[in-house]
Amino acid sequence: MMVKKQYQKITKVKIRNLHGSFESDGIFWEDRLVRPVDIYPEYADQNHENNNLQKDNIVSTSSIFIEIHTDDGLYGTAGPVDTVHADIIEKSLSNIIIGKDPLAIELLWDQMYRLSVHGRQGMTMMAISAIDCALWDLKGKYYNTPVYKLLGGPTRKKIPAYASMLGFNVTDMNLVSERAKLYKEKGFTAQKWFFRYGPMAGLEGLKKNVEMVKTLRDSVGDDYEIMLDCWQSMDYKYVVELAKRIEKYRPYWLEETVMPDRVEIYKKVKDKINIPLSGAEHEYTRWGILRFIEKNALDILQPDIYWAGGLSEVIKIANLASTYDLITIPHGHSSNVTLHFSLSQVPIHTPYQEYLIKWNKVHQHFLKTPEKPIKGFFAETNLIGLGMELDESKIQKEDILEIKL
Repeated sequence: MMVKKQYQKITKVKIRNLHGSFESDGIFWEDRLVRPVDIYPEYADQNHENNNLQKDNIVSTSSIFIEIHTDDGLYGTAGPVDTVHADIIEKSLSNIIIGKDPLAIELLWDQMYRLSVHGRQGMTMMAISAIDCALWDLKGKYYNTPVYKLLGGPTRKKIPAYASMLGFNVTDMNLVSERAKLYKEKGFTAQKWFFRYGPMAGLEGLKKNVEMVKTLRDSVGDDYEIMLDCWQSMDYKYVVELAKRIEKYRPYWLEETVMPDRVEIYKKVKDKINIPLSGAEHEYTRWGILRFIEKNALDILQPDIYWAGGLSEVIKIANLASTYDLITIPHGHSSNVTLHFSLSQVPIHTPYQEYLIKWNKVHQHFLKTPEKPIKGFFAETNLIGLGMELDESKIQKEDILEIKL
């Protein structure tokens, strides 16, 4: 029997900027969601930020992936990440982890955290998150097993996915109805749709938001779950009025009603409305999430594994949340890593996994084995690590940066 050596070390970090394209029938990004900055007219009138990436039926896409390599030839992959995150990894975090034991994930996380006192939230924490995910992918490869088994899973053989409809048209009610019915027929037992209008759109915008919810309920029937995302773009008065008008359509949750630092407002909203409240997608680490828990401000927590501190930190967040009997359903930035999280969690505390229909078409484009739900369910995976191998055949152009000792 081959005995693995007891100690390996990280020798380099590779940053791979990949460029490619895919075909789309019609306009890919049909619409955008409401944003906090839409209170200003020059922003409210903007179209989707990625519309300029499509020419005819070809959509251009670029993604940055991080690889952490060791002296025994193993490597772990994470991504995509933004250019700012890659820059932080190149100029700061790589210097902390190179030469260290890649299996000591807790040690490396804590050292990166303690050496980034001004980066406990935001871009630096997102960069730390990517490194953490790459280290877990590497650890799974080292032990030749899927990561969820290292976390104590599986707790089940399949996980219900909810279809997250970011980028779909939300103003043409015929299209809304058609798509809602289509994804119900595909086997999804729940869907999340995104509001297009905020407080500055006035009563007319409010009525259009309500019309979308009514259309969804009429289209999918009563025995079906609907989630609704405000994307932190509303205020207390507006949310309360919106909730009052859509309560009869029984939303499963109302998501990110106001900006994430306004924990007291979340608490006020939760106490006032009769719809479960979800959020904390744009919060970071267990300490940030704890503010929501201690105030009893949310019913469902949605930390993003690639933003809130990585798989290591979101496991801690879920453990903390479970002591309060709260639900944790991570934001669906990465289906691959989120699947391993979900397979390690008790079903009652993680009943769904998000699947962003359009976003994952882009986000998972360069993956050889992207995790996708089949008939509305993610299946237990046998892929080693986090299943993050890249499909070299889809790379039309590549820029590589290596950071070594």
